[in-house]
Amino acid sequence: MNILHLKYAVEIEKTRSISKAAENLFMAQPNLSRAVKELEESIGITIFNRTSKGITVTDDGEEFLRYARKIISQVDEVEAIYAKNRQVKQKFSVCVPRASYIANGFAEFSKKISTSMPAEIFYRETNSSTAIEKVADEEYNLAVVRYQSAFDRQFRDMFAEKKLAFDVIADFSYKLIMSEKHPMARKSSISLKDLGSYIEICHADPYVPSLPQTDAKKAELSEFVDKRIYVYERGSQFELLENVKTTFMWVSPVPEELLRKYHLVLRNCDENDKIYRDVLIYRKNYKLTELDKAFITDICEAKRKYVK
Repeated sequence: MNILHLKYAVEIEKTRSISKAAENLFMAQPNLSRAVKELEESIGITIFNRTSKGITVTDDGEEFLRYARKIISQVDEVEAIYAKNRQVKQKFSVCVPRASYIANGFAEFSKKISTSMPAEIFYRETNSSTAIEKVADEEYNLAVVRYQSAFDRQFRDMFAEKKLAFDVIADFSYKLIMSEKHPMARKSSISLKDLGSYIEICHADPYVPSLPQTDAKKAELSEFVDKRIYVYERGSQFELLENVKTTFMWVSPVPEELLRKYHLVLRNCDENDKIYRDVLIYRKNYKLTELDKAFITDICEAKRKYVK
Protein backbone atom coordinates (compact mmCIF):
# COMPACT_ATOMS: atom_id res chain seq x y z
CA MET A 1 0.00 0.00 0.00
CA ASN A 2 1.27 3.49 -0.86
CA ILE A 3 -0.06 7.01 -1.01
CA LEU A 4 -1.01 6.61 -4.68
CA HIS A 5 -3.22 3.65 -3.83
CA LEU A 6 -4.98 5.78 -1.22
CA LYS A 7 -5.54 8.55 -3.76
CA TYR A 8 -6.92 6.03 -6.24
CA ALA A 9 -9.43 4.73 -3.70
CA VAL A 10 -10.55 8.21 -2.67
CA GLU A 11 -11.06 9.23 -6.32
CA ILE A 12 -13.17 6.14 -6.99
CA GLU A 13 -15.29 6.91 -3.93
CA LYS A 14 -15.76 10.50 -5.17
CA THR A 15 -16.81 9.51 -8.72
CA ARG A 16 -18.45 6.13 -7.89
CA SER A 17 -17.03 4.95 -11.21
CA ILE A 18 -13.80 3.14 -12.10
CA SER A 19 -13.83 4.56 -15.63
CA LYS A 20 -14.47 8.14 -14.52
CA ALA A 21 -11.84 7.90 -11.77
CA ALA A 22 -9.31 6.53 -14.28
CA GLU A 23 -10.08 9.44 -16.59
CA ASN A 24 -9.59 11.96 -13.78
CA LEU A 25 -6.34 10.27 -12.75
CA PHE A 26 -5.03 10.15 -16.35
CA MET A 27 -4.49 6.40 -16.26
CA ALA A 28 -5.87 3.32 -18.02
CA GLN A 29 -8.94 1.74 -16.44
CA PRO A 30 -7.41 -1.80 -16.25
CA ASN A 31 -4.38 -0.39 -14.41
CA LEU A 32 -6.64 1.35 -11.90
CA SER A 33 -8.74 -1.77 -11.35
CA ARG A 34 -5.58 -3.80 -10.78
CA ALA A 35 -4.18 -1.26 -8.32
CA VAL A 36 -7.39 -1.28 -6.28
CA LYS A 37 -7.47 -5.06 -6.22
CA GLU A 38 -3.86 -5.10 -4.97
CA LEU A 39 -4.79 -2.55 -2.29
CA GLU A 40 -7.76 -4.63 -1.11
CA GLU A 41 -5.63 -7.77 -1.00
CA SER A 42 -2.85 -6.04 0.93
CA ILE A 43 -5.16 -4.80 3.71
CA GLY A 44 -7.49 -7.80 3.69
CA ILE A 45 -10.83 -6.05 3.11
CA THR A 46 -13.19 -5.30 0.24
CA ILE A 47 -13.43 -1.53 -0.19
CA PHE A 48 -15.81 -1.39 -3.15
CA ASN A 49 -18.68 -3.50 -4.41
CA ARG A 50 -18.88 -3.55 -8.18
CA THR A 51 -22.46 -3.70 -9.49
CA SER A 52 -24.19 -3.22 -12.83
CA LYS A 53 -25.28 0.21 -11.57
CA GLY A 54 -21.78 1.31 -10.57
CA ILE A 55 -19.58 1.35 -7.48
CA THR A 56 -20.76 1.23 -3.87
CA VAL A 57 -18.62 1.44 -0.73
CA THR A 58 -18.65 -1.39 1.82
CA ASP A 59 -18.84 -0.79 5.57
CA ASP A 60 -15.14 -1.71 5.88
CA GLY A 61 -14.46 0.57 2.94
CA GLU A 62 -16.16 3.53 4.64
CA GLU A 63 -13.87 3.18 7.64
CA PHE A 64 -10.76 2.72 5.49
CA LEU A 65 -11.57 5.73 3.32
CA ARG A 66 -11.93 7.99 6.38
CA TYR A 67 -8.33 7.13 7.29
CA ALA A 68 -7.23 7.45 3.66
CA ARG A 69 -8.63 10.98 3.35
CA LYS A 70 -6.91 12.03 6.57
CA ILE A 71 -3.56 10.60 5.43
CA ILE A 72 -3.79 12.30 2.02
CA SER A 73 -4.69 15.60 3.66
CA GLN A 74 -1.74 15.34 6.05
CA VAL A 75 0.67 14.44 3.23
CA ASP A 76 -0.58 17.41 1.21
CA GLU A 77 -0.02 19.69 4.21
CA VAL A 78 3.52 18.41 4.73
CA GLU A 79 4.32 18.87 1.04
CA ALA A 80 2.92 22.40 1.14
CA ILE A 81 4.94 23.30 4.23
CA TYR A 82 8.24 22.18 2.77
CA ALA A 83 7.68 22.96 -0.90
CA LYS A 84 10.15 25.43 -2.35
CA ASN A 85 8.79 28.80 -3.35
CA ARG A 86 5.43 27.86 -1.88
CA GLN A 87 2.68 30.47 -1.90
CA VAL A 88 0.43 30.88 1.10
CA LYS A 89 -3.03 29.48 0.35
CA GLN A 90 -6.26 30.67 1.94
CA LYS A 91 -8.14 27.65 3.29
CA PHE A 92 -11.60 27.49 4.78
CA SER A 93 -14.21 24.74 5.19
CA VAL A 94 -17.64 24.68 6.80
CA CYS A 95 -20.75 22.49 6.87
CA VAL A 96 -24.04 24.30 7.47
CA PRO A 97 -27.81 23.66 7.56
CA ARG A 98 -29.85 24.76 4.55
CA ALA A 99 -30.45 28.19 6.04
CA SER A 100 -30.85 31.40 4.05
CA TYR A 101 -29.53 33.72 6.75
CA ILE A 102 -26.33 31.64 6.96
CA ALA A 103 -25.99 31.68 3.16
CA ASN A 104 -26.34 35.45 3.32
CA GLY A 105 -23.60 35.63 5.96
CA PHE A 106 -21.38 33.39 3.85
CA ALA A 107 -21.86 35.70 0.85
CA GLU A 108 -20.66 38.63 2.95
CA PHE A 109 -17.73 36.54 4.22
CA SER A 110 -16.76 35.63 0.63
CA LYS A 111 -16.13 39.30 -0.12
CA LYS A 112 -13.23 39.13 2.35
CA ILE A 113 -11.38 36.40 0.43
CA SER A 114 -8.27 37.95 -1.06
CA THR A 115 -7.89 37.69 -4.84
CA SER A 116 -4.12 38.13 -4.59
CA MET A 117 -3.38 34.58 -3.39
CA PRO A 118 -4.67 31.03 -3.98
CA ALA A 119 -7.78 29.96 -2.08
CA GLU A 120 -9.64 26.72 -1.32
CA ILE A 121 -13.06 27.44 0.18
CA PHE A 122 -15.50 24.61 0.93
CA TYR A 123 -19.14 25.39 1.84
CA ARG A 124 -21.39 22.36 2.25
CA GLU A 125 -25.11 22.37 3.07
CA THR A 126 -26.04 19.15 4.89
CA ASN A 127 -27.79 17.71 7.92
CA SER A 128 -26.48 17.67 11.50
CA SER A 129 -25.24 14.07 11.42
CA THR A 130 -23.00 14.62 8.40
CA ALA A 131 -21.78 17.97 9.72
CA ILE A 132 -20.70 16.47 13.05
CA GLU A 133 -18.92 13.54 11.40
CA LYS A 134 -17.12 15.75 8.85
CA VAL A 135 -15.72 17.97 11.62
CA ALA A 136 -14.86 15.08 13.95
CA ASP A 137 -13.06 13.28 11.09
CA GLU A 138 -11.09 16.47 10.27
CA GLU A 139 -12.53 16.75 6.76
CA TYR A 140 -14.06 20.14 7.62
CA ASN A 141 -12.91 22.60 10.27
CA LEU A 142 -16.20 24.29 11.16
CA ALA A 143 -19.87 23.40 11.11
CA VAL A 144 -23.16 24.94 12.11
CA VAL A 145 -25.51 22.29 13.52
CA ARG A 146 -29.27 22.83 13.80
CA TYR A 147 -31.58 20.96 16.16
CA GLN A 148 -34.67 21.37 18.32
CA SER A 149 -33.73 22.78 21.71
CA ALA A 150 -35.69 19.89 23.26
CA PHE A 151 -32.83 17.63 22.11
CA ASP A 152 -30.07 19.85 23.50
CA ARG A 153 -28.80 17.21 25.95
CA GLN A 154 -28.44 14.54 23.24
CA PHE A 155 -26.42 16.86 21.03
CA ARG A 156 -24.24 18.17 23.84
CA ASP A 157 -23.44 14.58 24.83
CA MET A 158 -22.44 13.83 21.25
CA PHE A 159 -20.26 16.95 21.08
CA ALA A 160 -18.48 15.79 24.22
CA GLU A 161 -18.07 12.26 22.85
CA LYS A 162 -16.58 13.60 19.60
CA LYS A 163 -14.35 16.12 21.49
CA LEU A 164 -16.02 19.10 19.83
CA ALA A 165 -16.22 22.64 21.17
CA PHE A 166 -19.52 24.45 20.59
CA ASP A 167 -21.09 27.92 20.80
CA VAL A 168 -24.77 28.77 20.41
CA ILE A 169 -25.36 31.18 17.51
CA ALA A 170 -29.14 31.58 17.56
CA ASP A 171 -32.42 30.34 19.02
CA PHE A 172 -35.57 30.88 16.95
CA SER A 173 -38.97 29.51 15.97
CA TYR A 174 -39.69 28.35 12.45
CA LYS A 175 -41.96 30.44 10.23
CA LEU A 176 -44.14 29.34 7.34
CA ILE A 177 -42.91 30.30 3.87
CA MET A 178 -45.20 30.11 0.83
CA SER A 179 -46.03 31.77 -2.45
CA GLU A 180 -47.60 35.20 -2.16
CA LYS A 181 -50.43 33.61 -4.21
CA HIS A 182 -50.90 30.68 -1.80
CA PRO A 183 -54.51 30.40 -0.56
CA MET A 184 -53.25 30.85 3.02
CA ALA A 185 -51.01 33.85 2.24
CA ARG A 186 -53.67 36.43 3.12
CA LYS A 187 -54.68 34.86 6.43
CA SER A 188 -53.54 36.76 9.50
CA SER A 189 -53.52 33.61 11.62
CA ILE A 190 -52.69 30.15 10.28
CA SER A 191 -53.34 27.00 12.31
CA LEU A 192 -51.72 23.61 11.88
CA LYS A 193 -55.04 22.16 10.72
CA ASP A 194 -55.21 24.83 8.00
CA LEU A 195 -52.14 23.25 6.41
CA GLY A 196 -53.66 19.78 6.03
CA SER A 197 -54.97 20.49 2.52
CA TYR A 198 -51.59 21.57 1.17
CA ILE A 199 -48.20 20.08 0.26
CA GLU A 200 -45.33 20.46 2.69
CA ILE A 201 -41.78 20.76 1.40
CA CYS A 202 -39.31 19.41 3.94
CA HIS A 203 -35.73 18.24 4.17
CA ALA A 204 -35.45 14.49 3.94
CA ASP A 205 -32.69 13.79 6.45
CA PRO A 206 -33.53 14.99 9.98
CA TYR A 207 -31.23 13.67 12.69
CA VAL A 208 -31.17 13.36 16.49
CA PRO A 209 -28.42 11.39 18.29
CA SER A 210 -29.64 8.02 19.61
CA LEU A 211 -33.06 8.42 17.94
CA PRO A 212 -34.06 6.16 15.01
CA GLN A 213 -34.66 8.04 11.77
CA THR A 214 -38.40 7.35 11.97
CA ASP A 215 -38.60 8.96 15.42
CA ALA A 216 -36.50 11.93 14.30
CA LYS A 217 -38.97 12.49 11.43
CA LYS A 218 -41.93 12.28 13.80
CA ALA A 219 -40.33 14.96 15.97
CA GLU A 220 -40.05 17.25 12.94
CA LEU A 221 -43.21 16.58 10.93
CA SER A 222 -46.80 17.62 11.70
CA GLU A 223 -49.51 14.99 12.13
CA PHE A 224 -51.95 17.23 10.22
CA VAL A 225 -50.09 16.97 6.90
CA ASP A 226 -50.04 13.85 4.72
CA LYS A 227 -48.65 15.30 1.46
CA ARG A 228 -44.91 16.02 1.35
CA ILE A 229 -42.10 16.65 -1.10
CA TYR A 230 -38.69 15.77 0.39
CA VAL A 231 -35.65 17.74 -0.78
CA TYR A 232 -31.96 17.77 0.15
CA GLU A 233 -30.91 21.30 -0.81
CA ARG A 234 -32.18 24.88 -0.71
CA GLY A 235 -32.29 25.78 -4.40
CA SER A 236 -35.15 23.50 -5.48
CA GLN A 237 -37.29 24.39 -2.45
CA PHE A 238 -37.58 28.01 -3.58
CA GLU A 239 -38.43 26.98 -7.14
CA LEU A 240 -41.16 24.68 -5.82
CA LEU A 241 -42.56 27.28 -3.45
CA GLU A 242 -42.72 29.89 -6.19
CA ASN A 243 -44.18 27.69 -8.92
CA VAL A 244 -46.43 25.29 -6.99
CA LYS A 245 -48.86 27.60 -5.23
CA THR A 246 -50.19 24.87 -2.90
CA THR A 247 -46.82 24.21 -1.22
CA PHE A 248 -45.40 25.56 2.04
CA MET A 249 -42.34 24.99 4.19
CA TRP A 250 -41.14 25.60 7.75
CA VAL A 251 -37.99 27.74 7.67
CA SER A 252 -35.61 29.80 9.75
CA PRO A 253 -35.75 33.56 9.01
CA VAL A 254 -35.32 34.39 5.32
CA PRO A 255 -33.85 37.69 4.02
CA GLU A 256 -36.41 40.03 2.48
CA GLU A 257 -34.51 40.23 -0.81
CA LEU A 258 -34.84 36.45 -1.23
CA LEU A 259 -38.59 36.61 -0.57
CA ARG A 260 -38.96 39.30 -3.22
CA LYS A 261 -36.86 37.37 -5.73
CA TYR A 262 -39.11 34.28 -5.52
CA HIS A 263 -42.40 36.11 -4.79
CA LEU A 264 -42.75 34.48 -1.38
CA VAL A 265 -44.09 35.53 2.02
CA LEU A 266 -43.41 34.52 5.61
CA ARG A 267 -46.29 33.78 7.96
CA ASN A 268 -46.54 32.93 11.66
CA CYS A 269 -48.22 29.90 13.18
CA ASP A 270 -48.62 30.41 16.92
CA GLU A 271 -49.38 26.72 17.46
CA ASN A 272 -45.87 25.76 16.36
CA ASP A 273 -43.95 26.53 19.55
CA LYS A 274 -40.84 24.43 18.84
CA ILE A 275 -37.58 26.29 19.42
CA TYR A 276 -34.63 25.55 17.13
CA ARG A 277 -30.99 26.17 17.88
CA ASP A 278 -28.06 26.82 15.53
CA VAL A 279 -24.74 25.87 17.12
CA LEU A 280 -21.20 26.42 15.83
CA ILE A 281 -18.90 23.41 16.35
CA TYR A 282 -15.20 22.73 15.81
CA ARG A 283 -12.59 20.34 17.25
CA LYS A 284 -11.36 21.23 20.72
CA ASN A 285 -7.73 21.07 19.61
CA TYR A 286 -8.37 23.22 16.52
CA LYS A 287 -7.09 26.81 16.44
CA LEU A 288 -9.45 29.17 14.63
CA THR A 289 -7.88 30.96 11.66
CA GLU A 290 -8.49 34.56 10.67
CA LEU A 291 -10.83 33.35 7.91
CA ASP A 292 -12.74 31.24 10.45
CA LYS A 293 -13.15 34.27 12.70
CA ALA A 294 -14.31 36.41 9.77
CA PHE A 295 -16.95 33.81 8.84
CA ILE A 296 -18.20 33.60 12.43
CA THR A 297 -18.44 37.38 12.59
CA ASP A 298 -20.47 37.54 9.36
CA ILE A 299 -22.97 34.80 10.24
CA CYS A 300 -23.46 36.38 13.67
CA GLU A 301 -24.11 39.70 11.92
CA ALA A 302 -26.60 37.97 9.60
CA LYS A 303 -28.24 36.43 12.66
CA ARG A 304 -28.62 39.87 14.29
CA LYS A 305 -30.08 41.23 11.05
CA TYR A 306 -32.56 38.49 10.22
CA VAL A 307 -33.28 36.43 13.35
CA LYS A 308 -35.62 38.53 15.48
